[in-house]
Amino acid sequence: MVPPVRAIAAANVNGVRAASVKGMLDWLAATDADVICLQEVRARPDEVPVALRELLDAHGWHLRMAPSETAKGRNGVAVLSRAEPEAVRIGFGDPASDLDGRYLEVDLPGGLTVASLYLPKGVAGTDRQDAKDAFCKTFADHLRTAFDRCAVTGREMVVAGDWNIAPTERDLRNWRNNQRNSGFLPYEREWFAALLAHGWSDVVRDLHPDTDGPYTWWTYRGRAFDNDVGWRIDHVLTTPGVAAAATGAVVQRAASHDARWSDHAPVLVRLGGAG
Repeated sequence: MVPPVRAIAAANVNGVRAASVKGMLDWLAATDADVICLQEVRARPDEVPVALRELLDAHGWHLRMAPSETAKGRNGVAVLSRAEPEAVRIGFGDPASDLDGRYLEVDLPGGLTVASLYLPKGVAGTDRQDAKDAFCKTFADHLRTAFDRCAVTGREMVVAGDWNIAPTERDLRNWRNNQRNSGFLPYEREWFAALLAHGWSDVVRDLHPDTDGPYTWWTYRGRAFDNDVGWRIDHVLTTPGVAAAATGAVVQRAASHDARWSDHAPVLVRLGGAG
């Protein structure tokens, strides 16, 4: 089944209030995506900037949000869709994380479920890494169950966002120096590979099999962006029907360091055959 959307985007906005005055609104006004998954929104519904609300209304976007209830002004995910969602679910049944603003699912018309994910950051050897590992364990169970359900029902699913894991050496410019750092730990990469082995498709990698990157995140420190010293940690994982329909994927990298409105760049996946 080909999902009834032309393109799906994911963007870690690094704070929607700041991004709205740095250039995100121009990007949003120009995009031809039908669904956009946002991460690190860092705002509640009543804190969304007026200018952003007005743009969404003018372009017919439906906004669904999952702000953090445990750390105000942090985390937060959202889904923008041109079609009104038929159902919305916050979290995935994990009491330890469901209120942290890290996961939001929406069911869209035409048999497509889209989820926005902000997977926790970690620091190797600390409690933060333990929390990330615990999240990943429970989340993998959810993804396996969701994939198997889709296989039975014929529904398609997309999980897009900031996964905070670079899956392979091609996904990290300085991979040799980061093998002991969170985001590129061997067992984290094995965890991601196990999702693909279960049947999920990393569509950006599938469409760029021999490319270093394309990177999606660069530190603001130094000249990392100018020298393209980045990480590919923003991923779009899909069920087979969506993967088969994917015709292109691009990281919408800013033209210059000064033109950036986040330390991440949006990822856009185009689907062919959508009505």
